[in-house]
This record gives sequence, C-alpha cells and structure tokens, in this order.
Amino acid sequence: MAKKKIQHFAEMKTFDCVFEPTNDEMLSGEFHLKGRWNAKYFNNAKPITLELGCGKGEYTVELARKYPDRNFIGVDVKGARLWRGSKTADTEELPNVAFLRTKIEFINTFFAPGEVSEIWLTFSDPQPKDRKGTKRLTSELFLERYSKMMNAPKIVHVKTDSTVLYNRTMDSLKNIRHKLLEHTTDLYGEDWDTFSGEQRDILSIKTFYEKKWLSEGKRIHYLKIELLDEAE
Repeated sequence: MAKKKIQHFAEMKTFDCVFEPTNDEMLSGEFHLKGRWNAKYFNNAKPITLELGCGKGEYTVELARKYPDRNFIGVDVKGARLWRGSKTADTEELPNVAFLRTKIEFINTFFAPGEVSEIWLTFSDPQPKDRKGTKRLTSELFLERYSKMMNAPKIVHVKTDSTVLYNRTMDSLKNIRHKLLEHTTDLYGEDWDTFSGEQRDILSIKTFYEKKWLSEGKRIHYLKIELLDEAE
C-alpha cells in the first residue's frame, strides 16, 4: 500500500464524520447508530439522503452545501475514495454530512425502517456480467433492500454514463411494481429543459469523472424511481 494511502486511512480515523464498522458489526446488525442517526449524530430531525457507492463523495458534499435543511450520508467500501469527501466535510465543518464505509449489500444493517428519505446512485458499477442482478445496485434485489429502510415517497435517483446499467434498469422495472417517474438517455441534451429549476440545480452537480466523460462526448443517463410497497 502506498505511503499516501496509509496516511489517508490514518487521517480518516480522526474525522468525526467517518464511520468504519467492524465485520462483527456488519454481520450482527447491532450498529450503534441504526435508527439513531438523527438523534445521536446529526442532532436534528431533518430528512436523510444516502449516496450509495459515493466514491470520493463529491455529490454528497455538494448536496450538503446546497441543502443545509437535509442530512447526507455517503456510503462506499473503498476507504481511499472516501478520504477526499470526508476531508472536505471535516475541513469545512459541514454539520449535515457523514460517511459510512461498508459494502452496499449490508446497507440494512445500518439503517432502520423509515430512517432514509431519498437515495442517489451516482455512476455505479454497471456490472455487465451480472445477468442475475445480484450485484447491480439498481437490481430488484437491491431496490427491495432500499425500500425496507425508506419512508414514503421512496425516491431513488440514478445517474450513469453506462448504457448497460440504464437499459438493464429499465428492463427490470417493467417486471416489478416500482414506478419509473422520469428517465432520459441524454440528461444535458434536449430533455434538460423538461426538468424544474430545482431539479436542474441538483442534477447539474458534476463529479470529476462525470466532467471527464462529458468532455469525451459521452451522454449521461438519468432515472428517477419511486419504490412502492407491495400493497400499492
């Protein structure tokens, strides 16, 4: 491991906004903030938004800057990535940001039913070889996991440069109860003006890699999904 990575990992342990659960905590389901994020960490009752697979946490941090009336938690398993976002949050003393280092398949271990208001999936791994949908973060399996910890309306946003991820998500939504509210294969193209001013303000946040892909002529795809309970 490079010396700089070691330094970053050590520095992250000093940040109050970073949580790195042990394997025992992941497997036991007894994480101390489950059901208590607002009461014990944020110290308020504001709605919680998750960015799953947040990478460097650029979207998490920028959303927190724009919307101080909400709380934001970035989740990723790669500590080297999380350092950048957590460093920024710590330096700017952003009170409405946290970062959780864990695998997304364990997400229900860390959030109680109804604790999360909104989810962002920004440039997730498209998992092109995952035909069964056991790894893709927009698969039916993962959408069910998200639904268990969300309160209505259960909104999931997806931004991706991957046609594979977009198409497979669209196909899977045809066969399950969840509702596709909005979708486009070219977010910043002709469909841009169909979004409201507030939507454009949120969707215009661009990560380092998104800017790179746009400069290469790639199109950004977007989906907005409402997760529905079985009774609905």
